[in-house]
Amino acid sequence: MVLTDREDIADTLLLVEDSDTQALRIRRMLESHGFHVHRVASGEEALDTLDVRLPGLVIADYHLPGMNGGQLARQLRMNAVTRTIPVLILTEGIEPGLEREGLESGADAYIPKSSDPALIVFRIRALLREHAAHAPSLLPQRVFRRARIMVIAPEPEHKRAVPELLDQLRRDGHIVTLWHDPSRLVPALLHDPEHMPDCVVIDLACREFDGLEVCRKLDEWRQEDLLSGNVPPRILGVDGAPRPDAKEFSARVFEAGIDDLVSRDVGPAALALRIRVLVRRKLLQDDVRRIEVERQAREIAVKSARAEAAAIASKASLAEALEQANRELADANRKLIETQGKLVQTAKMASLGELVAGIAHEINNPLAFILAHKDTVARGLDRLAAMENTTTDADHDQRGAILAKCRDRVGSMNMGLRRIQNLVLNLRKFSRLDEGLFQVIDVPEALETVMALLTQKLGSGIAVKRQYDAPDRLYCQAALLNQVIMNIISNAADAILAAQHDDMSGQGGIAVGEIGIHTCLAHNEDGPDSYVFVITDSGPGIAPDVQERIFEPFFTTKPVGAGTGLGLAIAYSVVQAHHGSLSVGRAPQGGARFTISIPWHPEQGSEGPALPAATSSERMN
Repeated sequence: MVLTDREDIADTLLLVEDSDTQALRIRRMLESHGFHVHRVASGEEALDTLDVRLPGLVIADYHLPGMNGGQLARQLRMNAVTRTIPVLILTEGIEPGLEREGLESGADAYIPKSSDPALIVFRIRALLREHAAHAPSLLPQRVFRRARIMVIAPEPEHKRAVPELLDQLRRDGHIVTLWHDPSRLVPALLHDPEHMPDCVVIDLACREFDGLEVCRKLDEWRQEDLLSGNVPPRILGVDGAPRPDAKEFSARVFEAGIDDLVSRDVGPAALALRIRVLVRRKLLQDDVRRIEVERQAREIAVKSARAEAAAIASKASLAEALEQANRELADANRKLIETQGKLVQTAKMASLGELVAGIAHEINNPLAFILAHKDTVARGLDRLAAMENTTTDADHDQRGAILAKCRDRVGSMNMGLRRIQNLVLNLRKFSRLDEGLFQVIDVPEALETVMALLTQKLGSGIAVKRQYDAPDRLYCQAALLNQVIMNIISNAADAILAAQHDDMSGQGGIAVGEIGIHTCLAHNEDGPDSYVFVITDSGPGIAPDVQERIFEPFFTTKPVGAGTGLGLAIAYSVVQAHHGSLSVGRAPQGGARFTISIPWHPEQGSEGPALPAATSSERMN
C-alpha cells in the first residue's frame, strides 16, 4: 500500500468544469492564492482521475454533461477512500431547490460562480482546514473504484425503458454492462474481483429467457463466491405489469435468491434510485471487509514485528549466553590444561618415586664394593709404605702383588663409579625440564635411557628384545614420549610379575618373560607417513572388556595402593597431543600389544642435531 503525504495533497484541488472560459478564470484565481489545480471537463473523467491521485478538495460545476455535480458528490460519498474529501459546488443556476438537491447529494458547500473570489477562497480554506483537522496525517493511495452494474435484458428495440435506465445509471457515474443473452454468462464474471458487478439487474418480464432460472444460477454462483470471502453482488429484478398471482410470483422470485423486486412502472429515475441503494450497501460492505482485512493484516504485522523483536532479543540473549559459555569453556579448558600438566608431572614424579628404590639399589651395589675396595686399597698402601725401606726379593715380590691387587680394586671402583654416573645421567635425561618442546631426538638412545631406568624392575628374568627398523631421528616432545614408553613397559613388567605370582611358576621369585620393542615406518596414502612404536609382552594380556577403559583416568587393574590409574590416561593424551594414535590389542605370544603411531616428517627430523646421546660404553643394556 502506497502512502501519500497529507501535506502534498492538501493544496491540490480538482476542478470539474466543462466550460474552458470558466475553467481558465477559476484556475487562475485559485493558483494566484497558492493552490495547485487539476482540471477535468466531466464527472466521469473526474472519477477516473481518482484512480491515480486523491485531491484535497473537489470543485465541481453543477451543470455538467452526463453526470452532474450532485451525482459526482454522491459517488464520492459512496466510497470509503473519497468519503471525507470536501466537495464545493459552483453554479450559475437559479432554479428553486437546486441548492437543496446539491447539498443532499453530499456536497459540503454550494456557492454561486458570481460570488466574490475572496469569499470562494475563504470557503475553500475553511473546508480544507476542517478536513485536515479530522483527517489522518497519511492517507492510503488506493484505487478509486466506480460501481459496476450488469443489466440482463433483451434487445431494446421496442422498449425505451432500458436505454433510459442505462443512461440514468451512467449519469450516476456507474459502469454499466448490458447482456442480452444470459446463456453466455460464466461463473468467472462473479468470481473475478476486477470485473465482478456490484449489482445485477434482471428483466423478469421478458419472453426471451427465464428470469427466475437466471436468478437461481446467479445466486448459486454467488453462494460459491461467499466461500472465498468476497462480498457477493446484489440482484434486483424488474417485473412488468401487475400480475394476478403477484404474491406467489414474489415468493418464487425471492426464493430464487433475488434481493429486491421493482415494477417497471416506477420509471427509470425511481429504478435507478433503488439500484443506487443496493449499490451503496454493497460498497459499504466492501469497505467494511477491506477495513477488516487491513486490520487483520496490521495485527499480523504487529505480531510478526513482536515475534521478530522477541526473536532478536532471544538471539541476543543466546549470543550473550553463548559468549558466556565460550568464556567459561575457555576458562575450563585452561584449567584442564593446567590440571593435565600437573597430572603429568604428578605421574612423572610417581614414576620417579617408584624408580628411586630400584635406582638406590643399583647405586648401593657399586657403592658397597667401592667402599670395600677403598679399605683394601688403603691397607695395601699402608703395607707398601711399611715395606718402603726393605730391599729383599721377597718384599719386592710382595709389593708387586699388593700393587696389582690395588690396581684391580681401583678398576672395579672405576666401573662402579661409571655405573653410578650412567644412572644419574639417565635419570637427568628422563627428568629434563624442556619436556614441552618439540625437538629432534635419537630414538634408540631415548629407549635405552628408559631401559636403564627400568633395570631394577625388569630384573634378570625379563628379556627385552629390540628391533629398530625406523630411522633414528624423530621430531617430537622428547621427555613426554619417553614417559609414554616407560609407562607401557613398566605396566608390561608388572603384568608379567603378577602372572608369575598367580601360577607360582617363578624361579625363586624372579619374574621370567619377554618384552619386545619394535619401531618402523607405516605408509599412509591420505596423509604423512607414521612413525610406529610396537611394544609387546608375554604377560596374561588385557581382557576385551578392560581394553575399552584402560585409557580412562584413574582406572587401574592393580591392587589398591599399587597404582593411580593415570599412567595410560596421560600416555593417551600425550600421543593425541602429537596428533597420533594409541591402541591396544593382543600380542602373538598371548600378551598385550600396544601400538603408538605418530606423524613422521622427515624434513623436520633431518634439521638440526639430535639431543646429546650417551656413548656406547655408557648405555646400560
